[in-house]
Amino acid sequence: MTSRTPARTSRKAAGQPSGGRLHGIDAARGLALLGMMATHLLPTFESDAGLTPTWIGLTFSGRAAALFAVLAGVGLALSTGKHRPVQSPDLGAARRGIALRALVIAAVGLTLGGLEVNLAIILVHYAVLFLCVLPFLGMGLKRLCAWAGGWILGSPVLAYLIRPWLLAAEPPLKLGHNPSWEDLGTPSRLLADLFFTGYYPVFQWLSYLLVGLVVGRLVLGRAMLPLFLLVAGSVVAVLAKTLGVTAMESWGGRQALEEVLNSPGYPLDSVLQVNLTGIPQEGSWWWLASAAPHSGTTLDLLHTSGVAVAVIGACLLLGRLAEWVDLDLLLPLRGAGAMTLTLYTIHVWVVSGFYLKPLPSGWTEDGMYFVQAAAAVVVGIVFVLLAWRGPLEWLGHAANQLGRGHVRVVRQ
Repeated sequence: MTSRTPARTSRKAAGQPSGGRLHGIDAARGLALLGMMATHLLPTFESDAGLTPTWIGLTFSGRAAALFAVLAGVGLALSTGKHRPVQSPDLGAARRGIALRALVIAAVGLTLGGLEVNLAIILVHYAVLFLCVLPFLGMGLKRLCAWAGGWILGSPVLAYLIRPWLLAAEPPLKLGHNPSWEDLGTPSRLLADLFFTGYYPVFQWLSYLLVGLVVGRLVLGRAMLPLFLLVAGSVVAVLAKTLGVTAMESWGGRQALEEVLNSPGYPLDSVLQVNLTGIPQEGSWWWLASAAPHSGTTLDLLHTSGVAVAVIGACLLLGRLAEWVDLDLLLPLRGAGAMTLTLYTIHVWVVSGFYLKPLPSGWTEDGMYFVQAAAAVVVGIVFVLLAWRGPLEWLGHAANQLGRGHVRVVRQ
């Protein structure tokens, strides 16, 4: 039986916490959860005629969900060999485990889809992304980089060509609501919505998981890597957003799109800053030149991926600082980040309870958000300190272990 002390030392030298998890990754996941909750509960536009964007819309819209997706790819990489991807037969077992975990997530998402709530629930799309990324798990870093770059460049163009054809069908192949169990009865419409016509189009969003796999395949314990991620992600994010804004405002893109929309007075400039969902992006190739949140264009994917990578780098740096000062600075975020499926599900359920109902007397949207955010942080801290998994995380882990064939036999 080997001593546990050398193992802890080796992990410390690699910049990895003794708990076996990179605390910075969990913290980034917690930040993504709080950001998504903010876009759900707080207004992203002012209630004026011009729909002036709020700071919440400008900061979190499109970025929080993308960070969540990129971190999914990072997590998959860390669980399948880190910088040395597992190979057969372990690779097959890993894929089976991830597939069963995805089914658990999909079941939770389909159940939440039956609630009446004015939120775009990401879980079913998240589960499908897990399944779509399975063929890439055994790839090395260079091949992953090539696939990620090619997917970011090519998928928006193909989606632009395919989407109008799907929407022209009778009835249109679009749900218009969150996927639920009932939608399994219309598989063509469900699949079209999940991959192309819905709020989180899996076809383009696979880019985020590929970027996450690239990040996770790096040696995250190297001293300068977090700083590299922070700087490189920031540069990509700034360049992509600058190019998109320039194309819209200086090169005539927005004017061309306003002519396509043929809706005088429509605040397209505000929408391009916050959320392009719901606008049919067809009739002009200029749609592909924007970097608008939730547009699914190359520049949008580059910008939001860059932001996600920069945030991951910053959280990893804070994790290093926490080790240096021997103080768990990331505990409030990493606690929530370690059980995002459970906390996200509870959040959606609570919000559904107030759908089309007035808030309790004395409550505001800000108050509702801060109560839910504080509850997520406190619950996450308690579970981390007690070394517990969240209930849905436990279920997903059990499914993963079952798929990998790591089922413990209880002896009488």
